[in-house]
Amino acid sequence: MTDDEQGPVPDGDDRDRTDEVLAAVGPRLRELRKERGVTLAGLCALTGISVSTLSRLESGLRKPSLELLLPLARAHQVPLDELVGAPPTGDPRIRSKPIHRGGRTLFPLTRQPGGLQAYKVIEPARLAEPPDPRVHEGYEWLYVLAGRLRLVLGEHDIVLAAGEAAEFDTRVPHWFGSTGEGAVEYLSLFGPQGERMHVRARPSRAGGDGRAPG
Repeated sequence: MTDDEQGPVPDGDDRDRTDEVLAAVGPRLRELRKERGVTLAGLCALTGISVSTLSRLESGLRKPSLELLLPLARAHQVPLDELVGAPPTGDPRIRSKPIHRGGRTLFPLTRQPGGLQAYKVIEPARLAEPPDPRVHEGYEWLYVLAGRLRLVLGEHDIVLAAGEAAEFDTRVPHWFGSTGEGAVEYLSLFGPQGERMHVRARPSRAGGDGRAPG
């Protein structure tokens, strides 16, 4: 295979810049951990990375890899770019791939792996489905862009129209979805707790333990 087929070969300056970026990762990891008052043992419990590996990363004795940096970015709730000190791209637009889940289409509106998460959700027109309230830690905020969204919250059963918003403690049994009248588009915001497993508010008819993945 020729050099042209292999693609461009990085010159010495490129390699030097890469080495500089990688060398700065360790001190940045140590600084983030100390800012948050987390011990190596505590970070080990959060990420599953051994204390010795974390220590070697911070001291520069272990070369950072994507496999190690991703869980650390989630634990520190910072974008991966911030860990490696990547320069800004100059383009703030978020080009996310849609996620299809339970008949809905979700468009992520945030880049960071932790912290507040935002989605635009499109639910197509379909028959009204029976509510299946669930609970989890945290708060959720909904804003209807178009159509009508049914929200079941505790003893309340309401319909949100375009331009209306709702915020609620997600420890209260809740469900939201189609009214059966047409498609609905809405924004959904929630914190890290919203990523945890959802727990059914009542046992399933099948007589299971009531747990279901979010």
